Amino acid sequence: MKISVTDPAMIEAWLERNLMRVQKPGRYVGGELNQIVKDWDSIPIKVALAFPDIYEIGVPNLALTILYETINQRPNALAERVYLPWVDMEALMRDAGIPLYGLETKHPLNQFDILGITLPYETLYTNVLNLLDLAGIPLFSTERNEQHPLIIAGGHATFNPEPMSPFIDAFVIGEGEDIIHEILDTYREWKSRSGSRDDLLYALLKIPGVYIPRFYRPHYHTDGTLRLMERLTEAAPPVIHKRILGRLPPPPTRPIVPSIDVVHNRIAIEIMRGCTRGCRFCHAGMVTRPVRERSVDEILTAIQIALKNTGYEEVALLSLSSSDYSQITHLVERVSQEATRQHLVVSLPSLRIETVSVELMERLKGKRQSSSFTLAPEAATDRMRAVINKPIETGQLLETARTIFQHGWSKIKLYFMIGHPTETLEDVKAIAEVSRQVLAEGRRIIGHRASLHLGVSTFVPKPHTPFQWLPCDTPEQIKTKQHTLLDALKGTGIKINWTDPRETLLEAWLSRGDRRLAEVIYNAWRLGAKFDAWHDHFDYEKWMTAFQMANLDPAFYTHRQRSLDEVFPWDHISPGVRKAYLQQEYLNSLQGVLRLDCRRQCYACGILPTYKELRRKYPGQHWKCPEVPVHARV
Repeated sequence: MKISVTDPAMIEAWLERNLMRVQKPGRYVGGELNQIVKDWDSIPIKVALAFPDIYEIGVPNLALTILYETINQRPNALAERVYLPWVDMEALMRDAGIPLYGLETKHPLNQFDILGITLPYETLYTNVLNLLDLAGIPLFSTERNEQHPLIIAGGHATFNPEPMSPFIDAFVIGEGEDIIHEILDTYREWKSRSGSRDDLLYALLKIPGVYIPRFYRPHYHTDGTLRLMERLTEAAPPVIHKRILGRLPPPPTRPIVPSIDVVHNRIAIEIMRGCTRGCRFCHAGMVTRPVRERSVDEILTAIQIALKNTGYEEVALLSLSSSDYSQITHLVERVSQEATRQHLVVSLPSLRIETVSVELMERLKGKRQSSSFTLAPEAATDRMRAVINKPIETGQLLETARTIFQHGWSKIKLYFMIGHPTETLEDVKAIAEVSRQVLAEGRRIIGHRASLHLGVSTFVPKPHTPFQWLPCDTPEQIKTKQHTLLDALKGTGIKINWTDPRETLLEAWLSRGDRRLAEVIYNAWRLGAKFDAWHDHFDYEKWMTAFQMANLDPAFYTHRQRSLDEVFPWDHISPGVRKAYLQQEYLNSLQGVLRLDCRRQCYACGILPTYKELRRKYPGQHWKCPEVPVHARV
């Protein structure tokens, strides 16, 4: 994009003239409660934090909230926010040569020192290219010089950084609260000596957890599989281990209060990080290990401060598996007292399927509480539950459903997944049968007020999980299973929705791709692909054309079984979980072997020996893992 306006005052003036021409002008003006505005001219390091989607999606993002508060606590740095404009605003900006800008001071992004991009999921990739283009920043790392911002990216999607490697200068692998300060200190030292851009990248190589793609070159076999990842300098580590915190810091308590309605208008408090359940399909459960908890007092203090700072009336206690928080009963008792006193709505997502979860939610239930209760069985037969390592008996699910309806909820949302390894049509039909049984329990208890909403997603075998060796279902297989479900549920009154098979394929390409896929992403963007996570904007044919232009077969990334000895594009990125452990879990899945919760028995996944020094520094209650048995130590 050609930029013709560079002065913040001119951008402000343009906004005043044009905001009424677009939907939701509040997306573009800033000025919200709790925004932080620092003096631009007196701060030496300027960081723009970008969420590559619209304002309503980006404002509640917890990672961006944490970094915004963390960076702005430094006297020598400022952080401003940027979100992607919707198509109406983008068209006006391109026509007028208005660059993408930080909301706080309206400075163009290309005047910042660092642009940090949050990538929680892969379908944001074309949005990243659009964001860079709207900022007037060269898309490819090799085309940037000392005058351009350093482009860094982090988030769950970056545990396979290769598809976006040509566009990003540096990836932050893992948790960002500590490493961001090391990056800022390194940048400041580099800036003070006026070094070259290569000098900066070499300096960043010294920070554990930072991956600089420029210093690595992939080599492929004739069949297209990766042969090796060559290091172009001895300074580049052969494996980049994710960064984690030994102890979780206090949560952010001054979140932005948006000027328009967003997807989550609430205070979000992370009560713990990590999961010990070992579900074999779950990427987040593998890459966020080990479990670390915040204390009840710390959580309560954060809630009280955040309430004063925001005026919100809703609090969400976040984690991957809230029922596994070791002090959950005590926490709920304390929070429910606060909720009653201040008339708050408190949500506790990610609960296990058991009656105690209903009792916990009952204590938090207020007059404005949702009438629905969400459960995620994921599979409906004992065989499939053993494959994915989610041991929930149908009787247990039905007992929990009865308790839910008896306690006054009228709607249950059930989330299942199709496309699991070795799944048959009988396994799919069982989803319908279990759903009918749940609805029958509700109608027996509360009559026709009982309703059931069924959400059915399609499995994608993600990197760093035991299923990373497996292929995805083909579109034909997915459609057959979806139609089987629809036929089995006709006339039941059960509402059902599912994922478009083509959207499943996009997620699979992007999450499992190698560096060659960057050309596909670039081609798709040039063809007009953006907002791929939005159903009404995703264009499958543009992606098919992009693959043809790159002379790549999309089926190579989706429908191919991997051999156990295949080198993956993400093998040089370590989440701390050993590939040998993942392979054993994959073999266990084929045999239907269930594994207990890691808190009850350690299976030597590799986390504890990898971070033994951190655990020694932060012993006791902060890490919720057992000691590694002597015979299993690696």
